[in-house]
Amino acid sequence: MAVYIVMGVSGSGKTTIGKLLAKELNLPFYDADDFHPSENVEKMKNGIPLQDEDRKGWLAILAENIQKWEQGDGAVLACSALKEKYRQQLTSIPEEYLKWIFLSADFEVILERLKARKGHYFKPELLTSQFETLEEPQYGLRVNVNTSEENILKEIMTKLKAPKAEIGLIGLGVMGKSLALNLLSKNINVSVFNRQVPGLEENIAKNFVQENAEKYTFQGFDDLKEFVSSLNRPRKVLLMVNAGAAVDAVIESLLPFLEKGDIITDGGNSHYKDTWRREKMLREQGIHFIGCGISGGEEGALKGPSIMPGGSAEAYKQMGPLLEKIAAKDKTGNPCCTHIGPDGSGHFVKMVHNGIEYAEMQLIAETYHFLRFYTNSKPKAIASLFEAWNKKMKSYLLEISVDILRKKENEDFLIDKILDAAKQKGTGGWSTNAALELGVPLDTITAAVLARNISGMKEIRVNASYLYKNDNQNGNLEEIKDELFQAYKTASIINHAVGYDLLRVASSEYSWNLNLSEISRVWTNGCIIRSGLMEDLVDIFKDSNNHLLLNKNIISEVEKNQASLTKTISIALQSGFAVPVLSAATNYLLNFTSAQNSANMIQAQRDYFGAHTYERTDKPRGEFFHTQWKNNS
Repeated sequence: MAVYIVMGVSGSGKTTIGKLLAKELNLPFYDADDFHPSENVEKMKNGIPLQDEDRKGWLAILAENIQKWEQGDGAVLACSALKEKYRQQLTSIPEEYLKWIFLSADFEVILERLKARKGHYFKPELLTSQFETLEEPQYGLRVNVNTSEENILKEIMTKLKAPKAEIGLIGLGVMGKSLALNLLSKNINVSVFNRQVPGLEENIAKNFVQENAEKYTFQGFDDLKEFVSSLNRPRKVLLMVNAGAAVDAVIESLLPFLEKGDIITDGGNSHYKDTWRREKMLREQGIHFIGCGISGGEEGALKGPSIMPGGSAEAYKQMGPLLEKIAAKDKTGNPCCTHIGPDGSGHFVKMVHNGIEYAEMQLIAETYHFLRFYTNSKPKAIASLFEAWNKKMKSYLLEISVDILRKKENEDFLIDKILDAAKQKGTGGWSTNAALELGVPLDTITAAVLARNISGMKEIRVNASYLYKNDNQNGNLEEIKDELFQAYKTASIINHAVGYDLLRVASSEYSWNLNLSEISRVWTNGCIIRSGLMEDLVDIFKDSNNHLLLNKNIISEVEKNQASLTKTISIALQSGFAVPVLSAATNYLLNFTSAQNSANMIQAQRDYFGAHTYERTDKPRGEFFHTQWKNNS
């Protein structure tokens, strides 16, 4: 039978709570103080702290009795057990039968209690010594006693009955809450934690548990030790906190409570180099770290997101099954989750996903803007046109754009009331920076990032519009809609080719061995850039990881629509409408398909002012030449 040891400093309520617990469990209660030899009691009465030598015999007697109680009907024991070595000596029965309950409280709370006591031999002056001696256990139950006895007992009973959680989630923002509910809906036992910030974030975890108590039974914590102790070993912790310093801070606070073999998974939008650094640092301490891209927004997190975990295969073997359970499903019913690769590859792939997403959003936005103000079409008409286009595109972003354009506020379309100044969280810009480091052209994605930047210059743009007095020309919807669709579709293909080329080069540079077909499959459902094209890419990349624009089917599609793309851009620019992603896609295509481009002049210029040398068309590649340019006349 089980033996429950209620422990803590004097004044924490061990005896009172122990008796209540014994009554609740219908077990005998014992107070460890009753087992002290008389000389120990005399010392304590005289205000003399007990030394370890004084406790040896006392602990031995208690250990013997614990064995007897376990062999009998069980018991509840109130015992200070302040040091880990004391607790080890008391562990005279198998751990599964010994239940530790630590009553925790701040020094000031306990001090006030002791001052109010009458007739007890423990002197308040000894409390400082007890807190200095206390080595808080990192196992068992931890209960804060700064509440009523009834609440303390209720919390203990709840925790005793609750099974250990399979996974713990830290950070109850929008995505964190949705993922927690997703896990619970798959019958996965979850513990949740949210920091406690007075006046800003108070009782977030406990309130979240209460709000969902009718449907799910799980535990919420604002104490990190209690949270970690509620998890099964090896512990699996999912972080859903803001990227950057917050992730490092949470990891640092977690480490004292983790053991070798435990797994931390970062489900936020962290930079892949930060993930790489954290994975290396934690690996040296025996802790697994997974950098996990998660796409799908609030709805996806709740119903099934696309999940991109990167890290060691060993870590994925343990964490992967849980992630796969909550992921969206592809058309064959397989989870939209796969082990991306080692190091920071998972977050790199998510970063490129977001880069492609930036450009797809901008592409739709500039197409809408052109239709709205060049053809003077109403949002409702554009929504109908997008809806017709989407029967072929099957794009989530085009689908939500239809809903956006149809949304009204009173009698007005809401889109017309939204300020044209876009925000960004950084992942698009990170893609551009990564492309620069790897020497990969990223025209469409970079154009989308810069378009958001210039949109933020609202006041300057308004002033410039008066100074330059651009007169936008108008046209007819029926005359341009078909070619505009071909232009939009072709630019989308080129944008995907740009993003996938960054993945291809990074895979080679970092030895990640990325499977582009499998990444495409993971992106067919749950994520923001899911589309009919993505379904096609699954098969295209099964045959080859070559540049997408070299695929014969893609070549056929692009060649068929290239004239519509360039014509549409020409009309837009001549009529006074910026189309940065459409233009970038066209320029990329023309550069990509040019056997001869302008870079020979660049090389000559570089050699002229910097003696950087150049290669020649009439010599083998790899031979470099320098010219004294001023001597030529």
